Amino acid sequence: MRWTLVILIGAAALTGARIVYTLYKARGSQRDDWDARLVQNLRAAGGNAFTPYEVDFFFNLPTEEACAALRGVIEPEGFTFDQRLMGGEGASGYSLHARKRLRISVSEMQDYSGRFRVLAEEHGGHYDGWMTDPSRT
Repeated sequence: MRWTLVILIGAAALTGARIVYTLYKARGSQRDDWDARLVQNLRAAGGNAFTPYEVDFFFNLPTEEACAALRGVIEPEGFTFDQRLMGGEGASGYSLHARKRLRISVSEMQDYSGRFRVLAEEHGGHYDGWMTDPSRT
C-alpha cells in the first residue's frame, strides 16, 4: 500500500513538472510568435527584407536613472531615444522609446526582443515590444 502511494505521488510530481515546463516553453514561443507575426505583417504590407526601416522599441522603466542606465547600454549601437513620465505629474515610471534603422528579419527581431526583455528586467522595468511602418523607409 505504501509503495502504491509513493508511486502515485511520484507520478503526480512528474506530471506537475511537465505541465509547468510546457507552460514555460509555450510562453516563450508566444513571444517569438509575436515577432514573427509583426514581420509577416510587414511583408504583407509590402515590406522588403533588404530595405532598412525605422524600428521603434518600447520600454517601461521605474526611474530616470533606469532609463539612463538602459540608454547607456544600447546607445553605442546607434539607437536614438526619447523618454516621458508616464501619466503626468505624480505618476510613477517612465516610458522609454528607442529607435534604430534596421533590416528586419524574424530571427533578428526575436534576438532584439529577447535581449531587450532581459535588459528591461535588469533595470527594474518591462519591454513592451517593437513596431515599424513600411512607409517609413
